[in-house]
Amino acid sequence: MSNTVIKVEDLSKYYRLGLIGGATLREDINRWLAKIQGKPDPLLKIGQQDQSHRKGDEIWALKNVNFDVKEGEILGIVGRNGAGKSTLLKILSRITAPSAGRITLKGRVGSLLEVGTGFHPELTGRENIYLNGTILGMRKAEVDRKLEEIVEFAEMGKFIDTPVKRYSSGMTVRLAFAVAAHLEPEILVIDEVLAVGDAAFQKKCVGKMQAIAGGGRTVLFVTHNMGTAAELCDRGLVIADGRVAYDGAIEDAIREYLRPSSTQKLELGKQHFRGHLLDDISIRTLSVNGIDLGQQILITPESDLVFTFSGTSNIALKDFDLLITLHKDGARIVTVHDSEPGTALLEGHFTSTITIPARTLRPGTYTVGLGGERPGGGQWFAGTDLGEITILEGWAPGYERRSVGVINISAVGERRMESGPAR
Repeated sequence: MSNTVIKVEDLSKYYRLGLIGGATLREDINRWLAKIQGKPDPLLKIGQQDQSHRKGDEIWALKNVNFDVKEGEILGIVGRNGAGKSTLLKILSRITAPSAGRITLKGRVGSLLEVGTGFHPELTGRENIYLNGTILGMRKAEVDRKLEEIVEFAEMGKFIDTPVKRYSSGMTVRLAFAVAAHLEPEILVIDEVLAVGDAAFQKKCVGKMQAIAGGGRTVLFVTHNMGTAAELCDRGLVIADGRVAYDGAIEDAIREYLRPSSTQKLELGKQHFRGHLLDDISIRTLSVNGIDLGQQILITPESDLVFTFSGTSNIALKDFDLLITLHKDGARIVTVHDSEPGTALLEGHFTSTITIPARTLRPGTYTVGLGGERPGGGQWFAGTDLGEITILEGWAPGYERRSVGVINISAVGERRMESGPAR
């Protein structure tokens, strides 16, 4: 179609691992002369096999990738680490060549892949702006018209005439994004480098990318931030093991990405717990949002955390609490109970559910624990390192990004003011 600006057909890329060759030029020439004369390799030792045609182990970073992108579309590309996302963007940016397949691009490509990519460290920020403009085929007068806007967006001020090698990573990313976005390439390719910037700048970048797409240009955006992907992108591409696992609406792509990647299940037993009641109470299953602990569990900010666990008790206990604990950086930061104080644990099988409302926990990885105790101690059991959950970044309503800490507490504040001069 005429409005298709990127077309990828049967794209593959492989890399060779290990030692490919270690001979000197002289040794290679001697081997070559022996080969054309039909003689054995003169450098082989007795009993050694010919290694001259040895190939290193191959790893396919991309395999038979097919998709196209239309003008004005914002495509979010998601996948696990090592899935092949960055390799795909490097090929689209013409930094590396594909091993097989074909790519058709209509228009200039501006890329923001890694911190410092495309910048000369010895040149100033101003000089690097002109350098990037030249690479894109722009005239000096065209860059002149954009210069002030770039400097203002990047919040560089007086630092614009400082060599880039003296910039912090945050300053470098701000300038790199401003250059890539304002020099008006028809295709803008952005990897997960915006995570280096602060929250305010990330939000400004999201707004700029939306404006770029609204102006008819195309954006390819790699991210692990599902909230940003849902807000910014129209369509999602899920890359898994170098292949396209899903291509469609961004909401469905996020669900596919968050789906458990393995069927591994944590088999709970006595070895996972300590305490006085290990012969009397046993926990058999523990899941979070329907996913068995032991798998990778990724939670979006707008999702409740629902812990479900089951087990058996050989004794009846009055006033016994079953509880979930969450730990971060070695410290317990959350304890939640499955019932009201004074609830008894009866003999037999039990199933408990504990729900932590959405947007309670800040982004990060938490270790899950499970236990039981009677008030006042004396009878208890506990397991403190049963698995992990990860709360993703996001922009969900009620999710206050400017706050710090671990818990996102909802609170009501009131400020009373009286008019008149200060007393």
